[in-house]
Amino acid sequence: MAFFRIVRKDSHSKARAGILHTAHGSIQTPVFMPVGTQATVKTLSPADLRAVKAQIILNNTYHLYLRPGAALVCEAGGVQKFSAWKGPILTDSGGYQVFSLAALNKITADGFRFQSHIDGSRHFFSPEKVVEIQRDLGSDIMMVLDECAPYPCDYAYARKAHRLTIDWALRSRKAFAEIKERHGYPQYQFAIVQGSVYPDLRRDSARALVDMDFPGYGIGGLSVGEPKKEMFEMTDIVTDILPANKPRYLMGVGKPEDLLDGIERGVDMFDCIMPTRNGRNGTAFTSHGQLVIKNAKFKRQFIPLDEPCDCYTCRTFTRAYLRHLFNAQEVLVLRLISLHNVHFYVQLMRRARQAILAGAFMPFKKEFLEHYRKSSE
Repeated sequence: MAFFRIVRKDSHSKARAGILHTAHGSIQTPVFMPVGTQATVKTLSPADLRAVKAQIILNNTYHLYLRPGAALVCEAGGVQKFSAWKGPILTDSGGYQVFSLAALNKITADGFRFQSHIDGSRHFFSPEKVVEIQRDLGSDIMMVLDECAPYPCDYAYARKAHRLTIDWALRSRKAFAEIKERHGYPQYQFAIVQGSVYPDLRRDSARALVDMDFPGYGIGGLSVGEPKKEMFEMTDIVTDILPANKPRYLMGVGKPEDLLDGIERGVDMFDCIMPTRNGRNGTAFTSHGQLVIKNAKFKRQFIPLDEPCDCYTCRTFTRAYLRHLFNAQEVLVLRLISLHNVHFYVQLMRRARQAILAGAFMPFKKEFLEHYRKSSE
């Protein structure tokens, strides 16, 4: 059985519907991956994730390496058994932490040295070490170690980071072949295209990684502060080069409208912390845009967060009650809004897929955006 198969392509855009096959289940694309950095999606249980029909979640190599340790997760039988999430898992490599924790690390040609943000202890990640850790974790899809260039950065910096990422990808590919799986099922390794907002670097990065024949490709180094126009220009450039028969993953993106813009440009996979982070801050995504539950106008609104929604939160509770919980600082509301937000994102991807299969993705996108207001209520 092929790892990835395209079921239908849209005739008016680069959108496509596909199926990814892993040892822990098949994934219908386009797909949104809830972020479970430390082997848990914040405030949500595996049962919650199954209830909203999440297909795959993301864990983070850097964080699980530091706590509880990859050896312990391996001893438990892999991250699925350790966390009781029985579906597919993708692990990010830690490359983004090189970017986000810049004050605590030093990048070299061999890898990066860093101090733990937890206790200050010193560690070193090489491309080979990151493959070994992800073998221990047992994720279905593992990302290579990369350097995520900040925005803005000059051309020389972006080129250096791009070249280092290519070198590390080659070493990661070799290590993947040499370090065998630990848990008796296949894992797949994705490369990451870098190059900041420079078209020639993005093209060079994509072509070099395609030559290494990875099963799938991430598009990294975007959604780090650059204008949306540049983000999607770079996405367009990359998806024109990446193989049509392999999955493409736009990393760290984004808002609902961003996901649809990515699908239009041929992206299959997305992840973002926004559904759960916004949920914990009392902001819900609805069919009419974002809703900030603490606002006084919801005090006597005895209707669901989003009336078309059939998630547990919307079937059971009113805006007035959720506002009460949030203002009373009751922790239940953090789970309830996060649950709704993840459901909203997952359903948006399902609806987009159905529209692609029906040959109507662009009309679907237009209709969705006409109703979805980008300003908070």
